[in-house]
Amino acid sequence: MDAVPFALYTHCGVHELAFRGNYYVRAGGPLDDGQGNPPAGWDNPYQRGALTIYTARAVFTDMRGHRETFTLRRGATAFETVCS
Repeated sequence: MDAVPFALYTHCGVHELAFRGNYYVRAGGPLDDGQGNPPAGWDNPYQRGALTIYTARAVFTDMRGHRETFTLRRGATAFETVCS
């Protein structure tokens, strides 16, 4: 699949994403500032970029040079964590 424009929800850090009914979790665990916010250099509440879907993973990239890999949560119907 070619990269498509995507707004990654970052309000509570970089944890998960949903795309076309599938749920993905960040490989390596959550990425945040230790206080439940996005890390320095990330927009809040969304980081705009592009998403490329592969068989069981999704890769988010943006103009700032961020590149994060997410793995498919097969059978998931909701996010693991709800950001408050």
